[in-house]
Amino acid sequence: MEHYTTQMDAARRGIVTPQMEIVAEKEGWNPEDLRGQIAAGQVIIPANKRHTSLNPSGIGAGLRTKINVNLGVSRDWKDVDMEYEKVQEAVSMGAEAIMDLSSYGDTRSFRRKLTAECPAMIGTVPIYDAVVYYHKPLGEITSEEWLDIVRMHAEDGVDFMTIHCGMNQATAARFKQNKRLMNIVSRGGSIMFAWMEMSGQENPFYEHYDEILDICREYDITMSLGDACRPGCLADATDTAQIEELITLGELTKRAWEKDVQVMIEGPGHMPMNQIAANMEIQKTLCHGAPFYVLGPLVTDVAPGYDHITAAIGGAIAAAAGAAFLCYVTPAEHLRLPNAADVKEGIVAAKIAAHAADIAKGIPGASVWDKQMSEARKRLDWEAMFALSMDPEKARRYRAEAKPEKEDTCSMCGNFCAVKNTNRILDGEIVSIFDE
Repeated sequence: MEHYTTQMDAARRGIVTPQMEIVAEKEGWNPEDLRGQIAAGQVIIPANKRHTSLNPSGIGAGLRTKINVNLGVSRDWKDVDMEYEKVQEAVSMGAEAIMDLSSYGDTRSFRRKLTAECPAMIGTVPIYDAVVYYHKPLGEITSEEWLDIVRMHAEDGVDFMTIHCGMNQATAARFKQNKRLMNIVSRGGSIMFAWMEMSGQENPFYEHYDEILDICREYDITMSLGDACRPGCLADATDTAQIEELITLGELTKRAWEKDVQVMIEGPGHMPMNQIAANMEIQKTLCHGAPFYVLGPLVTDVAPGYDHITAAIGGAIAAAAGAAFLCYVTPAEHLRLPNAADVKEGIVAAKIAAHAADIAKGIPGASVWDKQMSEARKRLDWEAMFALSMDPEKARRYRAEAKPEKEDTCSMCGNFCAVKNTNRILDGEIVSIFDE
């Protein structure tokens, strides 16, 4: 039996792992080509050795754009069963990853349930859990305790962890020197910034980065290098703090690769549309082509209740310009914890963005789905259209809510249907519209 520590280690040894075989088949790739991209750090397969229920997916250059769904309990919303229902809905709708952001109660039991039963990649943010787990003031948590939480999450089987290593003393100083409108909007980033300010110590995730990497290497965890300084409004986009942190993340990427640890980079945030493509190029350059994971970006600040749309616009542009992984945003963003309906809306919006970007990037096979839908529409085959829809239930419901007089039309056009009338004329039939 061939021995290796991580997917990257295997790839560099010339080994095609079972996970690589599965991903290659899903993507229509030659396994050897995929192995080469993983060896170079351009593609990742987050796959903790303890996540036995995982159906692996690849993230990175040339692959289909993947989406992540955030969920988890909070002090104000404690229904664990509802959160697990959201997980099941997300998986059924095709989400490739679930991030458990639980910040209240018995977080470990929920996390272990996910890695025992959920086939999607599981991600976490250990910094949240430390505050919950230790039940003491933030300033009293020790450097060792921060690292112990990382190991606990590794043992529980999570596939990738968001760790805010780039919010170090140098980045914090640059942030304070260059005032922002919205300051720090990353939860993890703000927690670490506050801890550093109160303790006067260096960020332990940065100071003891090699120890973090050793944990990741042992369990084959992908480092998701967190963007503590992501912009929280358009006015802060592409500012000094964001770029300062990105430079640090690029350095940390190379250090991770030296230990065969897979890496992805987290990105903005809120950002005007005209800056998105440039940000993707900056990231690819500074972070050496490591896969980019973006929240949105949200292209305007004024649409609470509709931020799944503002994020989908930015996400499509970002993915078309090279982002590999989109974090969904729901209509509840900035307002409250999303309910099940919000989660569904967010997933569909993110899937639309990802698919539109894949078409733009020329991902092999991406446009086949659209061609099939066009062929069904040409035939006025409603059942085929429902089956091919991103959300078949909603498509079927909308048609049923306003039934047309004739089944081969819809209530928008009726006998004025251009598709129906053109088909008939080309078939040599007579079209009279009002007499029919």
